[in-house]
Amino acid sequence: MIESINLDEKFQQIREHWSPKIAGQVNDTAIKLVKFKGDFVWHHHDHEDEMFLVVKGRFTMRLRDRDLQINEGEFVIIPRGVEHCPVAPEEVQVMLIEPSSTLNTGNIRNERTLDSLGRV
Repeated sequence: MIESINLDEKFQQIREHWSPKIAGQVNDTAIKLVKFKGDFVWHHHDHEDEMFLVVKGRFTMRLRDRDLQINEGEFVIIPRGVEHCPVAPEEVQVMLIEPSSTLNTGNIRNERTLDSLGRV
């Protein structure tokens, strides 16, 4: 069934931070929605590039050589192999566009690793 997706409604369904939910699929690329708050974990992805689009709020993408401020309406693409760590002092709403196979913690496995994602 083809339908439009209201991002505000979808983000209202997300209660926890750092737990991406699948909102759609385009071929083998997942459209994931996630709320950030606090620090994540330093990690990289061996095989996948990631795109982070800020829908509401802002966050800092820490890289080993610098920090990038990503503001509402902006996005950043993190190429495969680049170590990064998202940080958000305040809650931020982010759309991730990445291959469906992308593990949220990349090369790190810890209590935040999600092997399967829910849908919104």
